[in-house]
Amino acid sequence: MDVARSPAEEAFADEVRTWLEEHLVGEFADLRGRGGVGQEDVEPERLLDWERELATGGWLGLDYPAHLGGRDASLSEQVVFHQTYVEARAPGRIPNIGLTLLGPTVVAYGTPEQQERFVPPILAGTEHWCQGYSEPNAGSDLANVSTRARLDGDRWLVTGQKIWTSLAQFAQWAFVVCRTDPDAERHRGLSYLLVPMDQPGVEIRPIVQITGGTEFNEVFFDDAETDADMVVGEVGDGWAVAMGTLGFERGASTLGQQTGYRQELDALVALARANGSIDDPVLRQDLVRAWTELEVLRYNQLRMLTALVADGVPGPEMSIGKLYWASWHRRLGELGMRVRGASAMVGVDPTPPLEDPLGVDYRLDGLQRTFLYSRSHTIYGGSNQVQRNVLGERVLGLPREPR
Repeated sequence: MDVARSPAEEAFADEVRTWLEEHLVGEFADLRGRGGVGQEDVEPERLLDWERELATGGWLGLDYPAHLGGRDASLSEQVVFHQTYVEARAPGRIPNIGLTLLGPTVVAYGTPEQQERFVPPILAGTEHWCQGYSEPNAGSDLANVSTRARLDGDRWLVTGQKIWTSLAQFAQWAFVVCRTDPDAERHRGLSYLLVPMDQPGVEIRPIVQITGGTEFNEVFFDDAETDADMVVGEVGDGWAVAMGTLGFERGASTLGQQTGYRQELDALVALARANGSIDDPVLRQDLVRAWTELEVLRYNQLRMLTALVADGVPGPEMSIGKLYWASWHRRLGELGMRVRGASAMVGVDPTPPLEDPLGVDYRLDGLQRTFLYSRSHTIYGGSNQVQRNVLGERVLGLPREPR
């Protein structure tokens, strides 16, 4: 991939910058440079409003086909958008799971009727999704799911529990990996169902995180209903569809993610210069190592995107990128605490005071949130251990891990 931008790509970047300048005004003016994964400094409702504003410019459907309301943008244009968006310090995006995960999955594996039903509301920002994968006994080992679904006439009845369900309290729909063949073992007999959230058979319980936010939830299904045709792919083939979904999580937006990481690292270096911690030769060496690793991450991700160019569906080699960025950002959070020194242990007095039912009377700053939240990077979306297994078995062809 040629990393130099063509004149057409530069013109596209100017279009993105201009639109953002014209729309980051009024009710959205104070969102610049705020929000983002793990940063609970903006109410989720406001970020959902911003997603709908982005939809008015057609920015939610960059990589979607035109007949479904998308732009059919090239991969290079998608990369330019995400990089330019972050460079403009536009609001950190709320995890739009429908846009980044469910939508591409339906386009790749769904029926034409499912595509027509679900993609347009996603691109309009009017329907939001959550992901029903992990369970108390099936986290990184997704094949161990026990949530089950049985066909009762013209509907599925879903029963079980999911956990770590991001933003379930704001979602109208969930895509749920569940067992439809109780006699099958492991990943055989799983199906990928689309389940409406607003119904009596669904209960959502927010989980308070170490950062004080409640992005994650427990979700309980008790004979929750969905229509018989709400299966993506074939019944019993849910494992393959679920793995395809995880691959879409590691697409063009990761280049924008790395631009954000560059901003974080630059700010950390500036802080180290300001408080004198950069004079510590060991810490200074670690800052340089972080810069070097981020360059490696960027070029590696450009290489990985060739899988998307080839057939539009990421392959298991995308696990390299997930393994690398998750570990890098966790180390950056630890490095940030070293740069801050003892002051990193102290929260910030809130103004006005917080009315927190848990009695928390302080706020975390950005560095502290990064340190705490980045611990989860090496777990969600496939833990580091799982990524190494994927790379060893599916990319390098090594023998499977003994069970």
